Order: sequence, then C-alpha cells, then structure tokens
Amino acid sequence: MGEEAKRLARLQPRRLSAYAALLLLVVGVIQLVGSLLFYQAIDKQTLREDHARRIAELLVVSDRVYLRDGTLAAAIMTSRHLRIAVAARPNVTHSQESLAPITRQIIAWEPGLAKRPLHLALLRERGGRQHLVGSMQVADGSWLNFQSHDISTMWPIALSAMIMTLLTFAACLGVGLIAIRLLTQPLRRMSEAAEAIGQGRRVTIRENGPADLRDLAHAMNEMQDRIAKLMEDQAKSFEAISHDLRTPLARQKVAAGLIADTEIREIVEDSADEMEALLQSLQQFLRAQHLTAEPELVDLGAAVRDLVAPYGDRVRLAVPHHAQLRTYREPLLLALRALIENASRFADQAEVVIDRDGRDWIIAISDDGPGIPPDHFEDVLAPFFRLDDARRRTTAGFGLGIPTAHLLLRRFGGELSFVPAAAGGLTVCVRVPQAD
Repeated sequence: MGEEAKRLARLQPRRLSAYAALLLLVVGVIQLVGSLLFYQAIDKQTLREDHARRIAELLVVSDRVYLRDGTLAAAIMTSRHLRIAVAARPNVTHSQESLAPITRQIIAWEPGLAKRPLHLALLRERGGRQHLVGSMQVADGSWLNFQSHDISTMWPIALSAMIMTLLTFAACLGVGLIAIRLLTQPLRRMSEAAEAIGQGRRVTIRENGPADLRDLAHAMNEMQDRIAKLMEDQAKSFEAISHDLRTPLARQKVAAGLIADTEIREIVEDSADEMEALLQSLQQFLRAQHLTAEPELVDLGAAVRDLVAPYGDRVRLAVPHHAQLRTYREPLLLALRALIENASRFADQAEVVIDRDGRDWIIAISDDGPGIPPDHFEDVLAPFFRLDDARRRTTAGFGLGIPTAHLLLRRFGGELSFVPAAAGGLTVCVRVPQAD
C-alpha cells in the first residue's frame, strides 16, 4: 500500500502551473466531449430529415415522370443521391419499425405520398455504410424501387461544426497554457528566489506583474534586506570582538616570553596560539555568511594546484587537461582550502581528484585518516561539532572547517557530500557551483 501511495504521489503535478494546466485540460475535454455528443445527436436528426426531404421530393417527381413516360422514369430520376428502378414487384415488402420516423417525415414533406403504399428498410454493407432502400407503388400498380445512397454519411455542416470545435478547443487550450505559464512565471521566480534565500544567497526579485504579486515581491525583498542587515551586523560584531581579542592575546604572548619557567611559558604560549587559531577560524566562518562574489572563468586545475602546493608530497593532485568553467572563485577556493587543510590535519596522505560528471565538475578530496562514521555525516556540518575521538584535543581544529566549506558551497549553488572509504579514511565530494 505504501509503494502504491508513493507511485501515485510521483504522478501528481509538482507545480501550480501543472495543476492549472491539468484543470484546464480536464474542463476542455469535458466541454469537447459534450460538444461532440451534442453535434452527434443533432447530426442524426438532421441527417434523417435531410434524407427524408430528399427522398420525398425525388419520389414525387419520379411519380410524375412515370405517369408521362414509364420507360424513362428510372433513367431520368437516377442520380448520385437516389437510384430508381421500376418493377412489377416491390424489393421491400414491409417497412422496418425503426424507420417509422423517416416515413412520417417523408409524408410530412410531401403529404400527397400518404395515399401511396411506401415501404422502407436499411441495407447494411460490410464497411459499416447504410443505404436507405424502399418501394413505392405508383398509379398503375407498378413499384418504384429506390435506394438512397449512404444514409450513414455524416451531414457536412455537422461535420464542419465538429472539426471547428476540435480546432477551437486546441487553440483555446494552447492560449490557456501560455496564459497559465505567464501568470505563474512570477510565482516560479519567487519560489526559486525563496530557495536561494534559504541557501544564504542574496537575490533581487523583480517587482512586476499583478498588484498582489508585486506586494509579495516587495515584502520578500524587504525581508532579505532585514535578514542581510541582521546577519551582517551580527557577523561584524563577532569580527570586531575577535579583532579586539587579538590585542590581549598579543600581550599574553609577550608576557609569556618573560616567564622563567619553561613548562608554564609553553602552556601559556600554546593557549594563546590556540585562542588565536580559534578566532581566525571563527572569523572565516562568520565571513562565509555574508561573503559576496561575482562569477568568473576559473581554471580549476591551476587554482587547486596552488592550494595543494604548500603541502608538498602529502597531498597528491589529479587534474584533467581542460577544467575551466564560470564559477565563484573566492568562495570555492575558501571552501577547498578548509577541506584540504582538514584532510591533511587528520591524515598522513591525501589526494585531490578533479573529474567531470555530465555538465558538473566534481572535486574529490580523499584521505587515509580515521574517517567519519556515516551516522555523523550530518552532524559534522554543524559548527563546533567534534567527534568523540577528537574531543581529547590531541589534534588541532575547532569543528569549523567543514561547516565553513558547506556554508560557502550551499550559498553559491554548490554541494558537499561524504563517501566513506572501505579501507578507512574519508572522501569529501564537492560539486563545484556553476554560474549560468
């Protein structure tokens, strides 16, 4: 039952425009079916009346021609609509009950035929065509045997009306779909903008369209301004605090040099260095929250090669011959620097591989360190999270490197994911953000 529900959920439209288009299509199909059924009903009635009128007129004229010259009546009155033959016996000896309405309509058109014996029947062919056949007795006792050609053929006017209905339906459906697309386009832009805002990117929404949509766009732009100002003020405050703390830390380092006891001096200096490193990591994390960048053409191979150069043989690099794309250079390099530094801190060897996956560029950073358990993949994206083994403080780091990289990549349209290595270690995969 659960799988069936999931399958039905996948079949449901995902966008408002799809729902509106589906509703328009359903209403249009109902209207079309109703119109076709209506025309079909009209067509049957009109077709019957048309044949009745045509037969009535031809029978009256044939009767008069026969009275003048019986030998020429059949030849003169046979046409593409009605074929007539004169015989001593009728081809149709009795009328079918289903054709009684046509008999009444023939007599209604030509009341003079009411005194003549008239029998009607249907002649059906394999192809589905139906011919109206009949026999009418004339004054000398002979019979006019006639056949009206293809009574099942659709009446031209009704057929034209049905074709026009189909064309009108197609045109209205096309215009309706275009109108729905135009009307929902502002909503799609706002949906994309809301998603970008949720990822921390600054997006300016055009304030156009109907008044309610303009008001919504204006409110979202103002909301972005308030959030951006709040985050910027917060980040600047923390940055100012971090900057102000460097002065007492510098004094602490100077004072530590005056301590005669070597062990105590090293403890004080190490504490000052650790505090300074923490402040630097915190500044980088706070800067990632409001960093802005313009897209530019970047040679991934050259840029990453500069990043891994300080690590020497500890970090290997595999780069394709041509790896260029338009991306956000500074956020990307800051994120990669944090990840490469994290890999080199916890492992003896690391490797950076640049590869292409369809239209995306993937940078995989692998190491042979202790790795991260899969159930902690989400946890390490949170600031200051450290695994239990790392809390012993035997390694450097404050739990801000991966969160900083994740924040930068998410803000600019990239992605960060983890792949555990079978033989130990960890692979961090970066989908490079691309600027369209």
